[in-house]
Amino acid sequence: MANASGLFSPRAPSLRRKIPPPVGIYRSGFCSPDGFSKKVFCSSTIEGAEKSDSGVSSSKSRVPRLISKGCKLVGCGSAIPELRISNDDLAKIVETSDEWISVRTGIRERLILTGKESLTALAVEAGKKALQMAEVDPDDVDLVLMCTSTPEDLFGSAPQIPKALGCKRYPLAFDITAACSGFILGLHSAACYIRGGAFTNVLVIGADALSRFVDWTDRSTCILFGDAAGAVLVQACDSDEDGLFGFDLHSDGDGQRHLNATIKANEVDQALGSNGSVLDFPPRSVSYSCVQMNGTEVFRFAVRSVPQSIESALKMAGLTGSSIDWLLLHQANQRIIDAVAERLKVPPEQVISNLANYGNTSAASIPLALDEWVRSGKVKSGHTIAAAGFGAGLTWGSVIVRWG
Repeated sequence: MANASGLFSPRAPSLRRKIPPPVGIYRSGFCSPDGFSKKVFCSSTIEGAEKSDSGVSSSKSRVPRLISKGCKLVGCGSAIPELRISNDDLAKIVETSDEWISVRTGIRERLILTGKESLTALAVEAGKKALQMAEVDPDDVDLVLMCTSTPEDLFGSAPQIPKALGCKRYPLAFDITAACSGFILGLHSAACYIRGGAFTNVLVIGADALSRFVDWTDRSTCILFGDAAGAVLVQACDSDEDGLFGFDLHSDGDGQRHLNATIKANEVDQALGSNGSVLDFPPRSVSYSCVQMNGTEVFRFAVRSVPQSIESALKMAGLTGSSIDWLLLHQANQRIIDAVAERLKVPPEQVISNLANYGNTSAASIPLALDEWVRSGKVKSGHTIAAAGFGAGLTWGSVIVRWG
């Protein structure tokens, strides 16, 4: 049962039943399979931490937390389509310009899947690179979480990934649908599974192809989105090495009206024609509409809710804003990124942004940017990252994590 703070607490065991109690899920990401805390304290959070000369947050003055097993990020990877569409290219099909788009969004180009490519293939490539960096064999993967709102199968794309990676132990794989917040929820889920004690290596992939659900005659939305995939490997570790410090997760269905892609009935069913029954049976086939968005309201939601969420996650982690080495936000709009950074008093040189080159890649944006910064040597082992996703649902969430 969730209390007012959002903490999921285990129920007390019944003396009349021998049914095991449900899993207890804590906002810190801790899960206990028997519903009870194992009362293991971990000193992996920092109160008012100072930074060393190297820029890595000091691990002195740690605040003990209640967790059972630690988990950390040990590898990352990403994959992008081949077709690159610039703002000038878009200006040939809709009334817009490079200046109009870049000033309002910060985006200059985006990559789009063609008919010869698949989102699942991008996800597999990103996952393979993450495993290679982590030096983990595919057969050692225990769980694959595919964070996407655009699967290539109605029933989910995740099971295809371990198959393509060559995992021979048939690990569990399933999709997580939370739009642009999906990757943050994937990290939270991975932490829960690992801290529950049953999993060692969890591959979390964020991948989306929103270009397939965009009205390319609507300049208010078609300029925003690109396709990509990004992945991280979350691995179990000793509690004193724990690198996922705190989470803050929310949703508000009332905001769905501001950002959605709902299903609609087709006017004429190809199989039945237009002679439908008066009882509406058989039902007409349906398809998803293009992305509909009230940009002004989404902007207001993001700049209000995201800083609050990050501050809550920092508080849970026992950290202050000065402890952050990097701010990594969902890459939706540069004005949102700048506004959130300003409210959190994070200097521009500590803000990760690759939006200009990729556009809004939904659940892929955070791992895609992380992979780019890690491979360039900017994000180093031991750096503390405040990451936040926000988008359709409406959903939003934050995580404080240490890389490596």
